[in-house]
Amino acid sequence: MGGLNEEIESFLADKKILITGGTGSIGEKIVAALLAYQPREIIVFDRDDSKLYEMQIKYAMHSCLRYKLADIREYSSVVEATQGIDLVFHTAALKQVPICEENPFEAIKTNVIGSQNIIKACIVNKVKKVINISTDKAVNPTNTMGMTKLLAEKLFYHANNAKDNSTTLFTSVRFGNVIGSRGSVLPIFFEQIKANEPLTITDLRMTRFFMTIPEAVSLLFQAAFYSKGGEVFIFKMEALKITDLLSAIESYCKIKGFKRPEVKIIGIRQGEKLYEELMSSEELTFVQENDSLYLIPDLRQISDYPGFKSVKIEAYRSDQTAGVAQEKLLAILQQFG
Repeated sequence: MGGLNEEIESFLADKKILITGGTGSIGEKIVAALLAYQPREIIVFDRDDSKLYEMQIKYAMHSCLRYKLADIREYSSVVEATQGIDLVFHTAALKQVPICEENPFEAIKTNVIGSQNIIKACIVNKVKKVINISTDKAVNPTNTMGMTKLLAEKLFYHANNAKDNSTTLFTSVRFGNVIGSRGSVLPIFFEQIKANEPLTITDLRMTRFFMTIPEAVSLLFQAAFYSKGGEVFIFKMEALKITDLLSAIESYCKIKGFKRPEVKIIGIRQGEKLYEELMSSEELTFVQENDSLYLIPDLRQISDYPGFKSVKIEAYRSDQTAGVAQEKLLAILQQFG
C-alpha cells in the first residue's frame, strides 16, 4: 500500500483541484486530506456563504485554498470555476431522500442538470479528470434521489465519448452510507440522546452499506488515480444492521452514564428500501476487484487496470453482506460522541 500511496501523492501533487459541494461533510474532508499532497491550488465551490466563511477562517493558514460562492445549477459560474483546473471532485448534490421525494424537480435541477453543467464546463475547459460521487441508491432506484443519481452516472459515462470531448475522463464512485456525515443517522441519534428523546427508527429490519469519512476520501483518491474513463468504483464495505447499531448505542450510553434510550418505530419513508445494493445484476457479470475496491469497467473500451482481477459475485446487497463488529461500532460512537 505504501507504493500506491506514493503514486497517489505524485498524482495529486501540483494539481489545480476543484471540489463542488466543498463545504459539505465529504467535501471539507477532501479539502483537508488534499492539503497533505501539496496541490498547487484547491478551489472550494459551494453555494453556502456561511460555511465558506467558516472554512476560510478554519484554513486561513493555507494559501493554496480559494473559495468560489456559486451554484452548479448556473452554467456560467461552473465554466468560470473550471478554467485551468486539472481535477474535479463532484460532491455537490441533493441527497436527503425525503426532501427529494417532496421536491423532485429541485433534485433534477441539482443532481441532473447541475451534473450536466459540470460535464459541459469540464469539456470546454479541457479538465483532465472528473470524479462523480454517486450512491448505492442509484442501483435499482426506488426514490427520486436514487433516480437522479443514476441519471447523473449515465451522463458522466456517456460524456467520455462526447463528440466535443478529446481530453476529459469522467468516472463515478458509488458510496454507501457515510457514517457521521451531515444528515446521516448518527448525528440525529446523538441529538435525540442528548435531548432524552426516543431514537426514531423506520424499521428494525433495515440494513445499509457502511463507510467512514476517511474511507470515503481514500476511495475517491484511488478512483481518481486509477480512472481511465467510464468506470464505476466501489469501496469494499461492511453492512450496518440497525439492530446492531442500537446494541452499540446501548453499550455507549451505559459507558457514558446516559439513560438507556427508548426506541420509537416510525415506519418506512416514501421511496425507502429495507436494503441497498451496490451493483446491478448486469454489472455483477463484469466486476473486477483489488484488495479494497470493486471496479465496473467501461465495456466499450476494456482496459487493463494494474492490480485488478475479475471476480465472481452473486450479489452485493446490504442484507447479504457481513455486518460491522460491535467493537468497531462502539469505537465510532466514542469518536463521534
